[in-house]
Amino acid sequence: MTTPIPALVVGTGFGCRTHVPALRAAGFDVVGLVGATPERLARRAEKSGIARTFTDLDEAIAATGAKVVTIATPPGSHGRLALTAIARGCHVICEKPFSMDAAEARAMLDAAEKAGVVHLVAHEFRWTPERALFGRALAEGLVGEPRLLVVDQFVQFCADPATKLPGWWFDPADGGGWLGASGSHLLDQIRAWLGDIDTLSASTFLVSDREAGCDDSYTVRFRMKNGVEGSMQQSGGAWGPPAVMVRCAGTRGTIWIDSGKVFLADRDGTRELPMPADLILPPPPVAADPEPTRGGISHFDLAPFTRLCEALRDGIQGREARAVVPVPTFRDGLAVMQVVDAIRASAAAGGTLTAVG
Repeated sequence: MTTPIPALVVGTGFGCRTHVPALRAAGFDVVGLVGATPERLARRAEKSGIARTFTDLDEAIAATGAKVVTIATPPGSHGRLALTAIARGCHVICEKPFSMDAAEARAMLDAAEKAGVVHLVAHEFRWTPERALFGRALAEGLVGEPRLLVVDQFVQFCADPATKLPGWWFDPADGGGWLGASGSHLLDQIRAWLGDIDTLSASTFLVSDREAGCDDSYTVRFRMKNGVEGSMQQSGGAWGPPAVMVRCAGTRGTIWIDSGKVFLADRDGTRELPMPADLILPPPPVAADPEPTRGGISHFDLAPFTRLCEALRDGIQGREARAVVPVPTFRDGLAVMQVVDAIRASAAAGGTLTAVG
């Protein structure tokens, strides 16, 4: 019987809601919880069934012998915590937005590669079945040569100023803003589907009636290195039912996602693509905290995050990757932050065409 790999979770919010149950479902032993506020730390550890708590990561690693650290804290602390874990020889999963900027992301990647540790960034939605099928259909050439990609989303996650959200979300000094909090996921997904963005023009702004120092919405027009033209716009501050459009038009067909299903239109008509068995997620593990998160979001990320933790386990154990999607690493985190930096630069200059990287 294989001895479970000891892991530490840094962060008492999303870390307890998602990282802890996903790590356990993937076979890790969560040996400690690291947080900043002792009272909340003790309360969350007890609720999550974690025996030991710490307010210092370096001390926690030394005391527990942990081999894995997962980071679920505000982005302003990601670089410091990741470098501490790497210096101790720990394998790391780091939440998104990955870092404060591309320069910090580069330092994190360089340190991880030099240390030879497994390094993953939490873009777990690559495993969402409809997104994985959309990407597979593109890779198999079902639309021919992709020419146009559109990704739009309207949600009311932070439309109501009375909704309590993590403080960093609207603090630019701590990496806040909807672009980083949610847009980084979409940017990673676009890259996973079609490769790197070359140039873009963007704006970031507030839609909601919320006093905040950074964005809850953005629009981006981009051209990819492979010639695909595209746009993405997203608002977390839009009242009303969610509205989403993900659609790619190519030389021989068009593919899109609608209500968790993938459809293809071409000369043969319009049809739903069957979901392959290998892309179907298992039932999610039981969350330590069954209540919805702030903003009313349920634990829809548990099953894909478990797949991310399984990929971490396989990497540590030297197994051949069994993931059905490319596993997101710190290198992907750097690439996304390069796009985020370009979006911020373009927006600050009034939408000027800006090169990525």
